[in-house]
Amino acid sequence: MRVLVTGADGFVGRYLTSHLLEQGHEVVGARHPGGPPPLPGTPLRWVPLELDDDESVRAAVDRPLDAVVHLAAIASGRDARRDPGRAWTVNAAGTARLAEALAARGGAGGPRLLLVSTGEVYGGAAPLADGQPRPLREDDAVVPLSPYAASKVGAEIAAQEVARRTGLPLVTVRAFAHTGPGQAELYVVPAFAARLREARRTGAAQVRTGNLDPVRDILDVRDVVRAYAALLERGAPGETYNVASGEGITLRELFARMTAVVGIHAEPAVDPALSRASDIPHLVGDAAKLRAATGWTPSLPLDRTLRDVVDAQEN
Repeated sequence: MRVLVTGADGFVGRYLTSHLLEQGHEVVGARHPGGPPPLPGTPLRWVPLELDDDESVRAAVDRPLDAVVHLAAIASGRDARRDPGRAWTVNAAGTARLAEALAARGGAGGPRLLLVSTGEVYGGAAPLADGQPRPLREDDAVVPLSPYAASKVGAEIAAQEVARRTGLPLVTVRAFAHTGPGQAELYVVPAFAARLREARRTGAAQVRTGNLDPVRDILDVRDVVRAYAALLERGAPGETYNVASGEGITLRELFARMTAVVGIHAEPAVDPALSRASDIPHLVGDAAKLRAATGWTPSLPLDRTLRDVVDAQEN
């Protein structure tokens, strides 16, 4: 399969392109020309892509393609809160441009678009079962609680409209939280790891954290990219799939498990400056639909992932 991966030089993109190449696919990586250069030795053909420029988008997809995996986005919630308009320009309007450009390549007979969205689109919609929040399904309400999540809802709506009008084969993926070696310290797992490693170095007894009450469904990025690759081949056009483990962990328990991995006895010290007023209290997904379509299940245990994140930072 000939696959274009947007955002191929990002955290998930690097794992996905490596996985697709290992599977024998022909992969082209699209990246913003103003970003840092790709890692040396990356066995990809690269093309420039600016999602806010029609000509750039059309040029990126103007090549023989069977599918596009759309990862490129403002993916940091912090960056999206800092400039919500920019998040909408890149995430929503950029997706609209990409979907239109692909539809012009042949509509229903053209390349498949795998649109990577986020479980955060469900926001505060967590339904109850026996009085407790249950894992979210694809038909649950979409109630975004952040500029990032709202812009991803916009991306989904834009692509779905193009698909209805043109027949573009669109598969939408809502990935829940995922981490792994090499993830930036903007995100919770590598942030915990870096602060705990610093506490170990200095002998500090406390480590600053945000709110530790939220419950999250945390996957390994290596499992997530396997799901994306499976959906490229077996996902049904017009459908939306959660990528999730179905198991939740409080950030408090996550912190405790990280202390064990780092090898330190330290207490969390909640810092209001690190907390978000609209933090989603419970965000856990149900991936039964994905399993039924592809047979995918997560294979890497969380403690292995945490250890690999710490080892990557130390190396």
